[in-house]
Amino acid sequence: MDVQCDYVKDKLGDMRVGRADIAALEESFKIIGDRIQPQCLVLIETTVPPGTTERLAYPVLQRAFAARGFAGEPLVAHSYERVMPGRHYVASVRDFWRVCSGVGDAAKRRVVAFLSEVLNVEQYPLTLMDRPIESETCKIVENSYRATILAFMDEWSRFAEKHAVDIGKVIQAIKVRPTHSNLMFPGPGIGGYCLPKDGALGQWGVRHLLQDEESAFPITTAAINVNDARGVHAAELVCDALAALGRPVAGSPIVICGASYREDVGDTRYSGSELIARRMAELGAVIRVHDPYVDHWHELENQATYPAEGQSRSRFFRNQERLTDVRVQADLAAALRGVSAVVLAVRHKQYLDLDPDWVVAQVGGPVAVVDCFAMLPDATIRRYLALGCAVKGLGRGHVSRLAEPGQSA
Repeated sequence: MDVQCDYVKDKLGDMRVGRADIAALEESFKIIGDRIQPQCLVLIETTVPPGTTERLAYPVLQRAFAARGFAGEPLVAHSYERVMPGRHYVASVRDFWRVCSGVGDAAKRRVVAFLSEVLNVEQYPLTLMDRPIESETCKIVENSYRATILAFMDEWSRFAEKHAVDIGKVIQAIKVRPTHSNLMFPGPGIGGYCLPKDGALGQWGVRHLLQDEESAFPITTAAINVNDARGVHAAELVCDALAALGRPVAGSPIVICGASYREDVGDTRYSGSELIARRMAELGAVIRVHDPYVDHWHELENQATYPAEGQSRSRFFRNQERLTDVRVQADLAAALRGVSAVVLAVRHKQYLDLDPDWVVAQVGGPVAVVDCFAMLPDATIRRYLALGCAVKGLGRGHVSRLAEPGQSA
C-alpha cells in the first residue's frame, strides 16, 4: 500500500505551527489488520514519526488479530526507503544500504529474509537495529542532518552576497578536504518529499507518541524554518536585478528556468522554484516556466486540490489565482522571448552552458539574470554584464567585482 505520512505546516517558516497528518496511515493499519493472514509480514517503509511502528501500527494490528480470533502476535517491521529520483531510480533502491528492525525476534528474522531476497545485500549489507524506533529515528536524523547542512550554508550564502564573496568557490575550496566533502549549496530551497518535513515528523512523534514534552530539537526546527524561506529570498534577488535595470516588478514577465527540486529530474515536490513563482506572482510579475523534465507543474495548475485540498503553498501568498494558467514550456527560446528577467533556478544540464549572446538575442535585449544555484562561471557573468544585463545570484556577492565601470551588476 502506498500511504503518505505528511506534515502540514500552518505557517511558512515556522515548523512548530503545524501537525502530522497520519490519519491515512492509521487507517491503512486497520484495513491491513482486518484482511491479512497472521503469518503475513507487515513492513513499513515510509518515513514515520519515531514510535509509530511499536506504539501505533503494532497495537492496531494486535487488536485486529484479537477480534478475528488469531492467537499469535502480528509480524511488524520497519525499514525506511532510501531512493533517489532520476534515471538511476531502481539502482538507488536495490544497490544501497538499508536499515531495518522488527517488533520481536520473529519479525526481525522475517524482515531480514525478505529484504535479502530483493536487495543487493552482498555488496550493501543490511543494518539490523534492536527496535523499530531506532530504525525510524535513523531516517529522521539522516534527513535532518542533510537539511541542517543546507540551512547552515544559507547563512553563509547571505554573508557572501553582502561582502563580495562567491560562496560557490568557497564551498569548492573547502570540499578538497575529504572530511568536508559533503558540504552542499542550498540553491533556492531544499525540496523533494523528505527533507522539508521529516524533522517535523520527528518532533511531532516525540511529543504525541512518546509523550516527551521536553525534547525541543532547536537545531532541527531552525533548519527547516530557514530552508522554508530560501525561495522567498531568491525572489528578493529577482526584484533587485529588475531594479538595477530600472524595471518594475508588477507586470514584468519573468521566466523561471527549472521547476523541479533538483537537477535533471522531473520531481516538483516542494521545490524552491515554486516559492519563487509564488512570491513573484504575489508582487504582480507575470510568470513563465521552462523545464526540460517537467510536463505539468501540478502544484500550480491544481493548487486548489494538490497535494491535498487546502494544503497548497498558495495559502501562504496573495494573488495566486493566475498561476493555475501557467504551463511549463518545452521551447526555451519561446519562453525567453520578451521577458524582463531570467531566473536560473535548477542546475539542469541544458542551463549550464547557455550562451549569453544567444539568451539576450532570444529575449530581444538586456535582461535581469538571477543565478540561484551558482551555475554561471565568471566569464559568463562578465559577458552578460557587457551585454547590458543585470546579474544577481544566491551567494554570489562577487558579481559586483566583475562589473566594469558603468555596468549594472
